[in-house]
Amino acid sequence: GDKAFAQFLTDEIKEEKKIQKHKSLPKVSGGWELEVHGTEAKLVRKIAGEKITVTFNINNSIPPSVDEETQEEQKPDEQEPDLTSTPNFVVEVIKDDTKQTLVLDCHYPEDEVGHEGEEESDIFTIREVSFQPTGESEWKDTNYTLNTDSLDWALYDHLMDFLADRGVDNTFADELIELSTALEHQEYIKFLEDLKSFVKCQ
Repeated sequence: GDKAFAQFLTDEIKEEKKIQKHKSLPKVSGGWELEVHGTEAKLVRKIAGEKITVTFNINNSIPPSVDEETQEEQKPDEQEPDLTSTPNFVVEVIKDDTKQTLVLDCHYPEDEVGHEGEEESDIFTIREVSFQPTGESEWKDTNYTLNTDSLDWALYDHLMDFLADRGVDNTFADELIELSTALEHQEYIKFLEDLKSFVKCQ
């Protein structure tokens, strides 16, 4: 059984490498520096007196495919639809002269497809906003967290503009999807390779 499994994995890896779009990870424009630790990625950008970091994890970032019916109609030689990774991401804005970090929890809404008619539509939304002490790795639940569900829309718009001024806008969000999808695929291939050596190991 293991031999067949290993053979299957070998073929699978070959296929996945064939459809791999990016041999190296795509860059995010706007002077962001990328650090990757396993499935977690961090983008860092410094502007006058501020440091902006965007963190995301590719685990569970691919939305489940809903369209079961369309699978039936596919001709056997057609490619499966491209999987896209749309991770939640956390933006932290750290000002040099304060001990507080403004933390904005953002995500890609699942019903994004419905917005095609609206030109102005943002492709990501802010879910929560809070202040956290700068430099602390553990966030405190005792810090007030503002949920944007019940937020005054004018305040919400200002928050979105605040992010856009710091380079976190629709273009950025699009490029983050590109990057995340490439990273997810790279990790998936690596996982298959690890699984293959694990299965083959006597």
